[in-house]
Amino acid sequence: MNKFIFVSGGVCSSLGKGVSASSLGALLEGRGLNVRMVKCDPYINVDAGTMSPYQHGEVYVTDDGAETDLDLGNYARFTSGPLSRANSITTGQIYDAVIRKEREGRYLGRTIQVIPHITDEIKGRILAIAKEDPDNDVIIVEIGGTVGDIESIPFLEAARQMIHEMGRHNAISVHLTLIPEVAGAELKTKPTQHSVKAMQELGIQPDILICRSPVMLDEATRRKIAQFTNVENEAVIVSYDVNTTIYQVPLVFYEQRLDQIVLKKMGVEVRHADLSAWYTMMDKFKARKIKARIGIVGKYMELHDAYKSIYEALFHAGLACGVETELVKIDSARLETASDPDEVLGSGGSAPVDGVLVPGGFGDRGIDGMVQAAAWARTHKIPYFGICLGMQVMVIEWARNVLHWHDADSTEFTHDTPHPVISLLEDQIDVLMMGGTMRLGNSESRICEETLLRKAYGGTVIHERHRHRYEFSNKYRSEMLSSGLIISAFTPDNTLVESVEWPEHPWGVGVQFHPEFKSKPTAAHPLFTAFVQAVANPLPPAL
Repeated sequence: MNKFIFVSGGVCSSLGKGVSASSLGALLEGRGLNVRMVKCDPYINVDAGTMSPYQHGEVYVTDDGAETDLDLGNYARFTSGPLSRANSITTGQIYDAVIRKEREGRYLGRTIQVIPHITDEIKGRILAIAKEDPDNDVIIVEIGGTVGDIESIPFLEAARQMIHEMGRHNAISVHLTLIPEVAGAELKTKPTQHSVKAMQELGIQPDILICRSPVMLDEATRRKIAQFTNVENEAVIVSYDVNTTIYQVPLVFYEQRLDQIVLKKMGVEVRHADLSAWYTMMDKFKARKIKARIGIVGKYMELHDAYKSIYEALFHAGLACGVETELVKIDSARLETASDPDEVLGSGGSAPVDGVLVPGGFGDRGIDGMVQAAAWARTHKIPYFGICLGMQVMVIEWARNVLHWHDADSTEFTHDTPHPVISLLEDQIDVLMMGGTMRLGNSESRICEETLLRKAYGGTVIHERHRHRYEFSNKYRSEMLSSGLIISAFTPDNTLVESVEWPEHPWGVGVQFHPEFKSKPTAAHPLFTAFVQAVANPLPPAL
C-alpha cells in the first residue's frame, strides 16, 4: 500500500511549507523510496496561469504544459519524481469537475455537497497520482494556506478522512508552525499550541511538528511543545534560520532524524541514507571563491518570488562554477529615465554588473528599458542571457540599432508597427481565453553547429519548456541573418526560431524557452552554467 504524508501549515503563511515538504521528499528519496509530490491550492482559480506575479510569484510550467504554483518548482529542485498537471490540485479544478459531473447526471439526482462530493473528488485525485506508477512508495501532499482559512477546510477534511480510512501507519500528518521571537529575544510557543488545537478541532492530530524558528530550540522548549500538542518529543523538529542556503534544510532535518521518525511512524523498514549529493553541494557552496554581479533587468522586481526559478538556476550555476552570484535587481523602467544606461549598469553607476539577464514577462511596461539593457550589453561586450521575452528584446534591439528599423517592435506592444519582428503565433490569433492557451510545455528544438548553444548543451537535440504567445517573425528571418544575427536553434520542422546569438560577442544568447525550470542544485542547467562561466571569466578584449 502507498504511504501518504499530509503537510499543513499554521500561524501564518510563507513559513516554508514547500521547502519543508520538498526537503522531506529529498530525505525519503535518499532512503531509496520513490516519492511523488502534490500541491493542493485552495484558490478558486483553475491554475496559476492568469495570476499576477505580484499576487502569487512565478508560474512554474511542467512538461505537459500545466501552469502551476511555484512550489512545484521547489519539488522539482529537491526531488526527482515526475511532475505533471495531476500534481497541482486547486479548488477551481475540484469544483469545476464536480459541477461538470452534476450537469452530466453522474450523481443520479443527488444533492451535491462539500461532503462527500468535493472531498471525494480531492481524495480521488490524490489516489490517482499514487496509482499512476506501481513503484510509487510515498505521496507527500502539501495543503496550501493556513489552518483556520475557510478555503483550506475541504482539503484538510479530505486529509482527515484519508488518515482515518487508511490508518495512521499509512497516512500521517506533518504540521508546520511558527515560533516567533518577541522583544528580548524570547521565543513564544503559544501560537504553535493554538495552531495544533485548530488542527485537532478539525479532527487531525499532527504526528510531527516542524517549528519555524530563528534559532535551534533547546530541549526544554521542545519538550514543552510536545506536552501541549500531544506530539512525541522526538517528533518536534526545528526548522531554524540557516545562514547559507535553503538547500541545507534537508541536512538540518536529517540531523534531527526526521526521515527516520517518518519511516517509523509509517511502519517502513529504515534503509541506509545516501545524501552524498547534498553534502557535495554544500561543499561546493563553501568552496566558492569568485564573485560575479549579475544584473536582472525585469519588470516584477519588487517580489523575489516573481523570478524564483531564474534566481535559483543562477545560484545552481554558481555552485557548478565555483562562483558566488550576486543578484542585482534592476527595474527596467529605471533605464528608461536614465540619461545613459551606463549610469545603471556600468561604470557610470556605483557598482557595475558583470553580466545581464533579461527574463520573461508580459505587457509593454519597461520594454524600452530592456531594449536599452540589451544594447548596452551588446556594444560593451558584456555577457547577456535573454529568456523568452529577453530573447525577443534581443531581436527588437538588433532590428532597431543594426538594421536601423527604429520603429521595429513586437505586435504585443505596438500592434501596427511597420516592422513586426516579433509577432503572434498563427494559432493564437483568434484565441480569446487567456488561461492555458499559450504555447506551453515541453518541445523539441534542433541546435545549429558552431554556436554557443551547441557548446553549452554538447548536443544538437534538446527538449525545453515554453510559455509564450509571440515568436520571432519568419518574415524577417533572411534579413536578420544577412545582417549578421545568428539563429542557433529551430523547431524540428524549421518553422520557428528558438534561439538567437550575437556575432563577435563573448556570450550573447537568447532562447524562446525557459531553461530555468529544469535546473537543480545538484545538477545545474548547462545554459546557466555557460552564462555564469562567461560572466565570471570574461574573455580579454580583442586587440
